[in-house]
Amino acid sequence: MRSPLSKGFKSVAGQVFVLQVAIVVLLAAGALLALLLQSRHDVDREARNRSIAVAQTFAHSPDLREALRTADPSAILQPLAEATRKAAGVDFIVVMDTGGIRYSHPKPDRIGKRFVGTIEPSLAGRVHTESVRGPLGKEIQAVVPVTAPDGRVVALVSAGLTVENVSGAFDRQLPVILLVMATGLALATAGTALTSRRLRRQTHGLGPQEMTRMYEHHDAVLHSVREGVLITDGDGRLVLANDEAKRLLGLPEGAEGRHIGEVPGLDSRMADLLLSGRVATDEVLETGDRLLVVNQRPTHPHGRPEGAAVTIRDSTDMQVLSGRAEAARKRLKLLYDATGDIGTTLDVERTAQELADVAVPRFADFVTVDLADPVLDGEEPGPGSDMLRTAVSGIRADHPLYPLGRLIEFKPTTPQARGYDTGKTELVPDLADAPGWHVQDPRRASAIVEYGIHSLIAAPLKARGVVLGVVNFWRAEKPEPFDEDDVSLAEELVARAAVAMDNARRYTREHTLAVTLQRSLLPRGLPDQSAVDAAHCYLPAQSGVGGDWFDVIPLPGGRVALVVGDVVGHGLHAAATMGRLRTAVHNFTSLDLPPDELLARLDDLVQRIDEDDTDGAAGVLGATCLYAVYDPVSRYCTLSRAGHLPPMVVAPDGATEIVDVPAGPPLGLGGMPFETSELRLAEGSQLVLYTDGLVEQRTRDIEEGLELLRAALSHPDRDPQESCLAVLDAMLPSRPTDDVALLIARTRTLGPDRVAQWDVPPRASGVGVVRNLASAKLAEWGMEELAFTTELILSELITNALRHGSPPVRVRLIHDHALTCEVWDGSSTAPHLRYAATTDEGGRGLFLVAQLSEHWGTRYTAEGKVIWSEQGLTGHPDGVPLEAFGDLGP
Repeated sequence: MRSPLSKGFKSVAGQVFVLQVAIVVLLAAGALLALLLQSRHDVDREARNRSIAVAQTFAHSPDLREALRTADPSAILQPLAEATRKAAGVDFIVVMDTGGIRYSHPKPDRIGKRFVGTIEPSLAGRVHTESVRGPLGKEIQAVVPVTAPDGRVVALVSAGLTVENVSGAFDRQLPVILLVMATGLALATAGTALTSRRLRRQTHGLGPQEMTRMYEHHDAVLHSVREGVLITDGDGRLVLANDEAKRLLGLPEGAEGRHIGEVPGLDSRMADLLLSGRVATDEVLETGDRLLVVNQRPTHPHGRPEGAAVTIRDSTDMQVLSGRAEAARKRLKLLYDATGDIGTTLDVERTAQELADVAVPRFADFVTVDLADPVLDGEEPGPGSDMLRTAVSGIRADHPLYPLGRLIEFKPTTPQARGYDTGKTELVPDLADAPGWHVQDPRRASAIVEYGIHSLIAAPLKARGVVLGVVNFWRAEKPEPFDEDDVSLAEELVARAAVAMDNARRYTREHTLAVTLQRSLLPRGLPDQSAVDAAHCYLPAQSGVGGDWFDVIPLPGGRVALVVGDVVGHGLHAAATMGRLRTAVHNFTSLDLPPDELLARLDDLVQRIDEDDTDGAAGVLGATCLYAVYDPVSRYCTLSRAGHLPPMVVAPDGATEIVDVPAGPPLGLGGMPFETSELRLAEGSQLVLYTDGLVEQRTRDIEEGLELLRAALSHPDRDPQESCLAVLDAMLPSRPTDDVALLIARTRTLGPDRVAQWDVPPRASGVGVVRNLASAKLAEWGMEELAFTTELILSELITNALRHGSPPVRVRLIHDHALTCEVWDGSSTAPHLRYAATTDEGGRGLFLVAQLSEHWGTRYTAEGKVIWSEQGLTGHPDGVPLEAFGDLGP
């Protein structure tokens, strides 16, 4: 297993560290050995010297000679030798005769025995030292002669130490020696480690082979790259320059090591840059006939600036290529920006202006967009369509080009006409020499050339094989004319814009169709009636048409039906569904049904529509409706709603309240009956019906919207039209997100002077009584010309009520925009119109009523039914003269 330590030993620093540690250890070991040997030698020498000194001192003692002359020398010499031995610190002092017989010894049993050692040199008068194994062990001893005054050797003295005592002295010195050596070894190792650490940092932990290979590669790369490299130090001297740098800057041999300011041949601007030491990034310097790109970075090897590293590139040969690359980059950037800036809206004119704006001034000095006139209406253009100048953009506003909004008919010789007809881009490099273009408008063409516009590209706007118009790119500031590369860019730019413009055209067409459909389905004007004074407002959402609608439908008896509905969603489907529901309401209204019954039938219709929807495309996603019937005679208003917001009533005094109408389910759910609510309105009250788009907004809840609506309506002095405008101004944002339908109706009344009512006696003579009363009332109203037909109608209706109905029977005449005759009875049996045969005695009464009336019908009440008939105030209905009834007398 390889560890970082073993890996580190392969580096130069690691190997140097190991080598230095080994040398230090060897030197320390050698020093220790030498010291040990020297110490041992010194101890041995010290022992010999001490032995000689002690022996010589004792040998020259006067007491020794006197003791030798005694009969028993041992008795004197033994105590004296022992005392001297102890005082001198030696292990033994032996006195012997010339024959080697001891007179003294530390071990008394050795006295009288022969001395162990060599005595011959000493008998000759010399001092002799030796190491022998004696009675005390291994000993180091010195033998000294004792001489008489005449120089004759009379005795010998030996003194010495045992090797054991000598080694003990050495052993006591050894720990000190080892401590000193260990301290020295540790200091040497620490110094070696610090040196190796710095070396490792400087060599980055590389091994010898790696460093050799690095330096070989360094030299190979440094002098073979096509980029100059310079290194300077903090004093402004040139430390290194590769071959390319010398070539580019014209440096002589031996330039390294010189101060930058003293290098011969170095350009002054380059020298100033090198001496400044500042950061330079792709800085261009012109030195002689070369264009050099210089990059310079300060070096901070020790945390402080110590010079700079400089790279130099020769861009002289790349100047043309870089110019082309820059031009290509700008063109790509233009196309990229065009993708995001063109087509931000589905508006043809806005898209055309965005195309013109994005191309000025990056591609052309002036841009004009001419679209075929049908394109602005969402239609596909045909051949030979006139062009409308839809967008203009330029670097100046005083140009002589055709102005915005100008309808232009380009002649066949112009580039615009050729491009529109062929679908191919036309390039006119020199407008001054373009006779076909001058033919269009010679005076304007001359003004354009004199203005400085000299080149033109006319690119057709073509999408999905259809040419929508022509985009004109004009050049004035740049002296070079447009070329083929510019044509390619113009075609690419126009192609991207053409798709967005065609999408806008299609959207415009679909939006126009939807708006047209919706407008055709909504009422274009309010019908003539006397029950209410009504005003309406409808605003489609910004996202497109929706399914909101309203209606004011006159009903028999001077009554009026007020309707507001809402279909969920937007677009053609919502508008078509709205039209179907509105038509159904009109049809059901002709039956004169109560509001709850009408909504019930409308609910059944919506369910059938959903059941018939097999592909999921034509169903009703959701619809609501509010239906109200106002009777100006009784002033009662009956209301019912299907999932719709309740209406508001503004009293003549300005008090505004929300009508509490029971909330029924939205249309199409089925299963639940609708309820009605009835309220009596004072004359001049305003009944306000609206859709949820008026009060619901993303920025507020519905309760807040209802309070704003209440505040906006609390002005009874305004007429309904003024109230509509005031409500829209107070409630709607600048860009509503949902359709808004608003209907405001101010109530009127038909007083006793316009209404006459009688109870019919339940007998046959009652018919004549009521007929006479009716004739008198008509005379009072100035309608004598209607008296005859009215008497006939009343006679038939009253007779039928008396014969086939049940009491009570009442008659009511209403003088409004028409004369209405109403006969009430308590039966719910419906009369039927039929054609009587020539042999039938009866069955012609209702036919006679139908012929004499403009409209007639039946409606049911809680007490029974009402049969009504309306006559125009101008006399009998058109096409039915009284002569048609030849059997009638005056």
